[in-house]
Amino acid sequence: MIVRRLLAAAIACLPLLAHGAREFVDDAGRKLSLPDKITRVYASGPPASVLVFAIAPGKLIGWTRAFRGNEAAFVDSKYGKLPELGRLTGRGNTANVEVVLREKPDLIVDVGSTNPTFASLADRVQQQTGIPYVLLDGRLETTAGQLEKMGAVLGDEAKGKELAAYARSLIDPMRAKIAAIPGDKRPEVYYARGPEGLTTGLAGSINVEMIEFLGAKNVAGGQRGGLTNVGFEQVVLWDPSIIVTNDPNFYGRVYREPVWTSVTAVRRKRVYLSPHLPFGWFDFPPGANRVIGLLWLSEILYPDLFRHDLKRETARFYELFYHRKPTDAQLDALLGEPGVAPR
Repeated sequence: MIVRRLLAAAIACLPLLAHGAREFVDDAGRKLSLPDKITRVYASGPPASVLVFAIAPGKLIGWTRAFRGNEAAFVDSKYGKLPELGRLTGRGNTANVEVVLREKPDLIVDVGSTNPTFASLADRVQQQTGIPYVLLDGRLETTAGQLEKMGAVLGDEAKGKELAAYARSLIDPMRAKIAAIPGDKRPEVYYARGPEGLTTGLAGSINVEMIEFLGAKNVAGGQRGGLTNVGFEQVVLWDPSIIVTNDPNFYGRVYREPVWTSVTAVRRKRVYLSPHLPFGWFDFPPGANRVIGLLWLSEILYPDLFRHDLKRETARFYELFYHRKPTDAQLDALLGEPGVAPR
């Protein structure tokens, strides 16, 4: 029995040994052997989908969730029609090893946590499929590095470096300005996720990195963790001065429900709905798509310090990362949606 298992493991690894010609150490410290040429990539979660698509859209074999019609309108039709393959990691994972084997990718990519749990999953899937599985750190502050590393992995170094340079050109000056903001000038912010607005992110959650990166105070940051459900009474006690949401349903009801008027952000009309097409600007997914969201959120948090030409920057970002420049009508819809911008 032991011999059979060893033999099965050896056979599973044959594709790596036969075709691998490049060594790569991923962000979990795992040493991988990558094929000389990579043409088919399976993204194990939404952040990985965004990263691969930004660098080499023709190599992405499918989305974790199929595009809706309004999302597909922002990308070329051949990419908008890519199949739904499900996700291997994170909440609501729907794919399995059989799906991966059926699609015959040259590479599996995940972007997010690199802790032992995810590293172990990567090892297990790689052993079962014989397909190299790259795991990259998905924190917002590593975005430029993610782009460079993925460009190198996919054999598209020039594109990876171009996008990394663009990300740094936005992030680095912003980081310097924020460092000089006094503590008493940093607003208290609540992230309202879901149609009821009662799911949020604790300190260190990848879902609220935007708040923390921009130096604001996450009212739910008293303890560390991921996403969590809270009671309305707790939101009242926190009494945030700003609420950010990615859910149009919550935004559409928050001003109509009398109970929410007891919260300062609601009384002062400081609830903001993040743009969300084709990917969210704040979260959903917490990937490279958030770079443009930093410009948007910085204006909301610090209107006296940050003013950007959001229409011009959005057009540039979408053309670079999503490979299609939005029309004027699309830009107006993105930036003119009620609650989207403080203008």
